[in-house]
Amino acid sequence: MIEKLSIDFSNGFSIITGETGAGKSILLGALGLVLGKRADLSSLKNKEEKCVIEAHFSISNYNLKAFFEVNDLDYEEQTIIRREILPSGKSRAFINDSPVNLNELMELGEFLLDIHSQHQTRELTEELYQFQIIDAVSSNLSLLDDYANRLKRYKNLKVQLDEKKQLYASALKEQDYNSFLYTELAEAKLIQNEQSELESQLEKLSNVELIKEQLEKSLALADSEQFGLLVNLKEFKSTIQRISTFSADYAQLFERIESLSIELKDVVNELNLLSESVINDPEQLLLVNQKLQTIYNLQKKHQVNSVEELLQIQSELEGKVISVTSLENEIAEIQQQLDKNEAELNHFAQKIHTNREKSIPKLSEMLVSILNQLGMPNVQFNIEVSLSESFYSNGKDTIQFLISTNKGSDFGLLKKVASGGEMSRIMLAVKAILANYSNLPTLIFDEIDTGVSGEIANKMGDIMKEMSSKMQIFAITHLPQIAAKGKSHYKVYKTDFGTQTSSEIKLLNREDRVVEIAQMLSGSTVSDSALNHAKALLN
Repeated sequence: MIEKLSIDFSNGFSIITGETGAGKSILLGALGLVLGKRADLSSLKNKEEKCVIEAHFSISNYNLKAFFEVNDLDYEEQTIIRREILPSGKSRAFINDSPVNLNELMELGEFLLDIHSQHQTRELTEELYQFQIIDAVSSNLSLLDDYANRLKRYKNLKVQLDEKKQLYASALKEQDYNSFLYTELAEAKLIQNEQSELESQLEKLSNVELIKEQLEKSLALADSEQFGLLVNLKEFKSTIQRISTFSADYAQLFERIESLSIELKDVVNELNLLSESVINDPEQLLLVNQKLQTIYNLQKKHQVNSVEELLQIQSELEGKVISVTSLENEIAEIQQQLDKNEAELNHFAQKIHTNREKSIPKLSEMLVSILNQLGMPNVQFNIEVSLSESFYSNGKDTIQFLISTNKGSDFGLLKKVASGGEMSRIMLAVKAILANYSNLPTLIFDEIDTGVSGEIANKMGDIMKEMSSKMQIFAITHLPQIAAKGKSHYKVYKTDFGTQTSSEIKLLNREDRVVEIAQMLSGSTVSDSALNHAKALLN
């Protein structure tokens, strides 16, 4: 319904009025989108064109520089937020022309604007919102930040501890078997590359008699006094020596025989030494055989083919055996950190609880004072906070907001005791109180006046007007008593252009306001008495 709209809202208390269906909800929806709400294509008038929503905020007085620094954004006192919804349904968001994600946009939005709707009135009955109220009055926000940081650390440590305990339980189940396998390998005293050497020793020790016999036979052939190779070679050398002087060829042949004689003597000496070293050693044979059988058995058990692979398995098993002890130490260390963190959490939770208890009388008194003005003269509050054993996101407390609206009536839960009109008044009282403690620039009341009229509406308008001295206040209302309280008055209305209907918004001047409020009093047909009444309200 809105083709194009540009408007500059003034500070202070602004009123927005218009008939049902004129487009007020679209205006709120646009504000929600620009501050990070999920985009809904059904809300787009022309689904084939890009929708652009841009909002300008004056933020110089609201201590928001830290947000911009943390998110690496340019800080501008006149900050511009822009949201673009594409025909595809995708969207883009910008803060001072820097692209941001929706989470960053929503985080900034929480510092800039609070849109109060009937849904938020229902939040008044929820514990989380009730804690937000009492913590604002208790000045607990800094303590809650400290608590939240430690709670995050506490949860992380709990996860680490649980993971280590699971690993430990699993390792413990395998500990005995792993320890047995490791001990078995360690006791084998395996040495790299020893298998081939042991196999060679086994071959030699298993054939001692054959080796001894062949070595001695070789010596007999080489060194026999009558027929040995040395004796025959000596005679052969002597024969050639006699003719060696007759020719260079004979001399060369003699030299070769001389070399052969020397080599054969060396061979005979080596044979003697080898023959003497060959000893039948059954004990060594048994040891070598046992060691090899141990290696073969371990290789079969672990399904490998080498000593090197067995040594690798031994190293891995040693790591597993040691890791159990290491896990025990790690668990003890994490538990110690967890205990320290838990003590700090309890310390902060107790301080938060104490501050809440101290603030209850003050909060109750302020609520009762405002609600007395809003036609609830006998209202009483009984706010209870109790320490529990559990760590919640905002401390260890549980809370009950109990109320009695009539003399002599029992206290009961808000959602069971208060009517719709009473809930609207209680919410306004809460917002009026929070305005004194928050640093929020803008608050929009969307029909908070539901279920009230007459003098009560007049008082509600006074309260919102007083709040506007501290922040920018908008009230979307159907009540003339509230509309007359505004510093500025905007009207949302529909116009027809051929076959198209469009929503527009305009700032009303004094005369326009008189007519608008008169129509709110008497309907579309404005009487003189309604006009006079409207003028009286505005005065």
